Amino acid sequence: MVLAYRLWPIIMGLLGLLLMLAIVLSLALGAVAIHPLDTLRALASLLGLGDVAADTRLIIEHIRLPRTLMGVLVGATLALTGAVMQGLFRNPLADPGLIGVSSGAALGAALVIVLGGWLFSGLPSGWQPYTTVLGAFIGGVATTLLVYRLGRNAQGTSVASMLLAGIAIAAISGAFIGLLSYIADDAMLRTLTFWNMGSLGGATYERLGMLALCCGLVWWRLPRQARALNALLLGESEARHLGINVERVKRELVLLTALGVGACVAATGLIGFIGLVVPHLVRLMLGADHRRVIPAAMLLGGALLLLADVVARLVIAPAELPIGILTALLGAPFFLLLLMNAQRRGGL
Repeated sequence: MVLAYRLWPIIMGLLGLLLMLAIVLSLALGAVAIHPLDTLRALASLLGLGDVAADTRLIIEHIRLPRTLMGVLVGATLALTGAVMQGLFRNPLADPGLIGVSSGAALGAALVIVLGGWLFSGLPSGWQPYTTVLGAFIGGVATTLLVYRLGRNAQGTSVASMLLAGIAIAAISGAFIGLLSYIADDAMLRTLTFWNMGSLGGATYERLGMLALCCGLVWWRLPRQARALNALLLGESEARHLGINVERVKRELVLLTALGVGACVAATGLIGFIGLVVPHLVRLMLGADHRRVIPAAMLLGGALLLLADVVARLVIAPAELPIGILTALLGAPFFLLLLMNAQRRGGL
C-alpha cells in the first residue's frame, strides 16, 4: 500500500499518456487511415494554426472528433460511477447498473423505438432524432428514483434494499423489453437490437453538448464525495461517528450516478463492463482510497473505451462491430481471471 502511494504520481502520469495515445489513435484510425502527424495538423487547423487537406479536416472535425470526445466522456463517467457504486455498496463486484438505471434506460429507449410513432406523433420534425435519447434518459432516471424510494425505510435508506429493488426492476424491465421486441416489426427490432449493443457511431456535436452538460455535473460533484466514500467503507455507523451525513451522501451518490449513467446510455446505448472492470483494476494498483481511485478510474475508463472503439472500427472494416459486444467479449473473461486470482489469494 505504501508503494502504491509513492507510485501515485507515476501511475497518474502513465494513465494520462495512455489517454492521450488513445485519443490520437481514435482520431487517426478507421475505415480511412490518417497519419498521426496529419491528425495533429488537422487539430491545429481547427484552432486556426496552419492548414491541412480538406478531406482530412472533414473526417477529423465532423466524424471522428465528436466520436472521440463522446468516448472520453462516456468511458470516464461509467468508470467514475462504477467506482462510486463499489464504494457505496462496499463490494468490488458492484456496477452502476445495480440501481436499475441501465435497465430503465433500455426500457425507455425500447418504448420510444417501438411505440414512438404514436407517443411522439405531435412533436416537431426537428425533435424526432432525439426521442430515443430522451426516452432512455427519462427511463433511467425514473427507475433509479423508484429503486431509491423502495430502498427507504424508517431508519433511512438501506443499501441492501436498493440492491434487491434494482435487481427486481431490472428483471421487470427485461420482461417489458422482451414484450416490446415481440410486437415490434422488423425495422423496429433491428433498431432496438443495435441500440442495445452500444455504439459511439451516433456521436454528433448536438448530442455531445447534452452529454457534456450532464457528465460535467457528475464529474464536479462525485469526486468531492471521496472522503465520505472512504468513511462508508468502514460502515454506516462509523461514518456517522466521523461526521458524515450518511443519508444525504447516499441520496446524492445514487441520483448523480443515475444522471451520469442515464445520459451515457441514452447517448450510446448499453456498454457493459467499463464501470465494473476499470475501478477494480485501479483498486488493484492503488488500493481503496477514493481520492486516488476516482481520478485514476476516470482516466483509465476514457482510454479503454476509446481503444475498444478503435478495435471495433478495425476488426471487420469497413463495417463496424458494436462496441458493447467487444467490451463484453474482452471484459467478461478478463474479470473472471481477476476473480479467480482473488479467490486463490483468499477472497476479494
